[in-house]
Amino acid sequence: MRNPALQERRNRQILADLVRTYIETGEPVSSRAISKRYDETLSTATIRNVMADLEEGGFLYQPHTSAGRVPTASAYRFFAQEIASQATLTIGDRDWIQHEMGGAKTAAEITERAGHVLAEVSNGLGIIVSPPLGRTVLEHARMWLLPDGRVVVVLISPGGNTSDKIVRPNRPFSQSELDATADFLNRHYSGWTLEAIRSDLLQKLATDREQYEGIIGSALTLCDPAMLGEGQGSQVHVEGTAQIVGTAEFTNQAQLRELLAAIEEKHRLVTVLNACIETPEPVHVQIGVKEISPAGENLAIISAPYTRNDFVQGSLGVLGPTRMHYERAMTAVAYVAQLFSEALSKI
Repeated sequence: MRNPALQERRNRQILADLVRTYIETGEPVSSRAISKRYDETLSTATIRNVMADLEEGGFLYQPHTSAGRVPTASAYRFFAQEIASQATLTIGDRDWIQHEMGGAKTAAEITERAGHVLAEVSNGLGIIVSPPLGRTVLEHARMWLLPDGRVVVVLISPGGNTSDKIVRPNRPFSQSELDATADFLNRHYSGWTLEAIRSDLLQKLATDREQYEGIIGSALTLCDPAMLGEGQGSQVHVEGTAQIVGTAEFTNQAQLRELLAAIEEKHRLVTVLNACIETPEPVHVQIGVKEISPAGENLAIISAPYTRNDFVQGSLGVLGPTRMHYERAMTAVAYVAQLFSEALSKI
């Protein structure tokens, strides 16, 4: 149910104008400043009354008695959901993003360029979370036996990305068994994710155990994401840490140290960004990110999932100050996710 303070269209328009003005200036916004922006002729007294209603509704606060108003987290949330979500990408941003991301040939190059673009548009962090190992697409597998019985498993993905792990299977393998297992996977499952491979192998085993038990048992053992280090978590690429350090929201050095430590740990970023994959919105906005650190209450995250060959692979987004240009950041995140998905599907 809509907050009573936002029932009238005029109130919603004034709140949107106030948020935009504060984003542009960083200074508390007065009724006079709003009256200059408003299309209709409204007295400053009328605008003050509306601002008082919005303050009572939890959308504004007044840092000092004689000062103007500043948006709260609820105001930013309203703005992102009802105003910025209707924005369209500018021609200038579209051309710039295409230029920045064009020409990348490998997954690493695409990731680096996307991170740079996202950091620029948010004046904060650009973050790309790679897929967990189970969602890694297999192009080719190789396996070698070590003298002590451990096995080197090398999984090669499209674009030449490799993931190599040394595992200790629960039974001994010969090199000929490893060669046969790798050949089986390469002939039947190139282009599949490890999750899909495992699901299909289990189904085959359930329907015809006698025919498949030997080779499938080996494949299940050697391509088990848990054995291959699934617990190590996703890889995270972060750009723009220096820009976060320089924002006015983090003059408190203790809070800044906490935030930088959380960024360095990265697993908290993964948790927050991957939450967007479970939401119905194509672009997910979270105002206040306390899951990262207490200093996160002054941050907003805008994220979107990306795909490879129509399978969701991971997520990307921006982490920046709540005083962010939401229309630009949200449209840019959506477009970068689109280009990122298209580029990954081509390599």
